[in-house]
Amino acid sequence: MAFKTGVAERDEWSYSPTVGVGPLRFGMTVDEVVEAAEMLGQTKVSDCARDHAIFTPTWKVEVHRRGVAPSPPAVTAYVSQAVGLFCIAADAVHGPQVAYDGLPLVGRDLSELESDAIAYAEAMDVHFRYTPEGYAGPDDSGVVMRGQLVGQVLRSRPLFMVTRDGANTEWDSMPSAEYRVNGRSTA
Repeated sequence: MAFKTGVAERDEWSYSPTVGVGPLRFGMTVDEVVEAAEMLGQTKVSDCARDHAIFTPTWKVEVHRRGVAPSPPAVTAYVSQAVGLFCIAADAVHGPQVAYDGLPLVGRDLSELESDAIAYAEAMDVHFRYTPEGYAGPDDSGVVMRGQLVGQVLRSRPLFMVTRDGANTEWDSMPSAEYRVNGRSTA
C-alpha cells in the first residue's frame, strides 16, 4: 500500500511503543536527549511553564535541522524531572517521517490520513481511533495525533508518548505547549 505525504523528503525514524522514536528513548535525561539528537541538528533547551502543580519541572528540547534556514524545530522532546523523556513531537514539515506498521504518520493531510487509517484498519482487522479533536490515527495509547496548519492544509503532527509523573493517561500527560503549534490552537 503506497502512501503520499505531500511533503519533501525526510529522514525515516522507527517507532516502538513504550520504548521510543528514532534515536530518542523514553526515560532519557535532558543531556541524553541532546546527545542523541545531535545526528539531526542543533538543539535548544528551555524550561516549560509549570501549568499543573502535580507535574515535576519539565524541559523542552527543540531540535533544528542542520543546513535549514531558521525554521520551526523538526522535533520537540519533553523531559520531566521525575520520568525523563515522555513526549516526542514530530513537526509536520521539518520532522522525520515516522510510520506505524507501515502507515506514515507525519505531515499527512489529516483527511487523507483518516482514509488511510480506515483502510489500514479494515485490511489488518484492527482498530483505529479518533482524538477528541476528530483526528484519526492508530489505536495505540502511545500515539496522539495533533494538527498543524501548513499553508491552507491541516497536517498531522503526531506526539509519541508515555504517561508522565502524576498523570493517568497520555491525554493527561500532553505538554500544554502542544495545544498550540505555530502560535495557533491545534484543537
